[in-house]
Amino acid sequence: MDLSIITSLGYVVASGLFIFGLKMLGSPATARKGNMVSAVGMLVAIVVALLDQGIVEYQFILGGMIVGGAVGAIAARAVAMTSMPEMVALFNGLGGAASLLVGWAALSPDANTFTLITIVLSILIGGVTLTGSLIAYGKLSETLGSGAVMFKGQQLVNSLIILGVFGSAIMFCLEPTDPTWLYVVIGLSLVFGVMAVIPIGGADMPVVISLLNSYSGLAACAAGFAINNNVLIVAGSLVGASGIILTQIMCKAMNRSLSNVLFSGFASVSNETTEIEGEIKPINAEDAYYILEAATNVAIIPGYGMAVAQAQHVVKELANLLEANGAEVNFGIHPVAGRMPGHMNVLLAEADVPYDQLLEMDEINPRMESVDVAIVIGANDVVNPAAREVESSPIYGMPVINVTDARTVFVLKRSMASGFAGIENPLFYKENTRMLFGDAKETISALVRELGG
Repeated sequence: MDLSIITSLGYVVASGLFIFGLKMLGSPATARKGNMVSAVGMLVAIVVALLDQGIVEYQFILGGMIVGGAVGAIAARAVAMTSMPEMVALFNGLGGAASLLVGWAALSPDANTFTLITIVLSILIGGVTLTGSLIAYGKLSETLGSGAVMFKGQQLVNSLIILGVFGSAIMFCLEPTDPTWLYVVIGLSLVFGVMAVIPIGGADMPVVISLLNSYSGLAACAAGFAINNNVLIVAGSLVGASGIILTQIMCKAMNRSLSNVLFSGFASVSNETTEIEGEIKPINAEDAYYILEAATNVAIIPGYGMAVAQAQHVVKELANLLEANGAEVNFGIHPVAGRMPGHMNVLLAEADVPYDQLLEMDEINPRMESVDVAIVIGANDVVNPAAREVESSPIYGMPVINVTDARTVFVLKRSMASGFAGIENPLFYKENTRMLFGDAKETISALVRELGG
């Protein structure tokens, strides 16, 4: 069989595995298998690409795969669940860096105009993704401040950078033999990645993560055109399209447009403060037990605080005890809970919580009036009633889980500190709210001991 036919069939098989793997990732029940299917597709794509380019002495490539696979496996095993968003940000950044380097390496003296354009796009999008992802990593890990960074004349600076990128790109396409313009494009793309992410506040990080994921796919797609590799074009298009769709879902969940997320500087802390009426009503685990013991319907609303405390397993144990006591237990999952898309789903899946108990916001809200006890574990912004009640709030209009409609609300927090968005939460002062202060894992463990006798 002709080698071109073999490589074409191999690319079709790899593309098919990518598509089926992506489809399986849409359900928690099949996500792990989908990940494996996609990984096999990538292995097929790499082998076929080597054959297509006539590379038969690929000991260095094989060595790189082994070393990279080992590093990836060790990192995935060692990373804490709280740090998973940061790891995803780094993955996006490395994808952007790879596309930048591939586009750069594709430059040749006989490149036509179309190839030059795809090279520029690969370098530009890859550079923006690289530095933008590094800034996102810094904000998520709180190495950098999580708030929006705004300064006078910021839009003017960004506009000048964009004009510089377009001007340099045009000059590069007109004079491809002069590398100066290419270096300018690389430098400006790296700077623009920083400038694009610093004005975005902490509460918008889930949107930024999905958007940067889309960018990494688009960069890979452009690199595929630059080196004329079909499977890279397909894979990049799939990642780019799925990332854009996920970004739109995130924006819809926050009742905001993408332009608003990117340019509004949301979550920059305002100097204005709104006085909240009411008083905090603390409660201890023993008193909380008596309320839970009588409950017939319990909703658990997880947030980033559950990840910090690594409390997902004791939460599952608490749910089992409540069910054994005759209560119906469900988990309310807000689309932007945590610091990356699907963060809570990953945590609860790790604890083997049944998938049919994980209810999206639109499913849990209509049931909230019949809930006896809503347990909020480390969530803040996604249950903040200011989104409905305080027009001056930065999150006004954002759909939230309506825990205030439950008969009783337990809020588990270490302190009265505001959430990642830096916004006060009137929920803590409601008449039906009781505060359980302390480490979430220890608090839930105490409830488990009480319920378990």
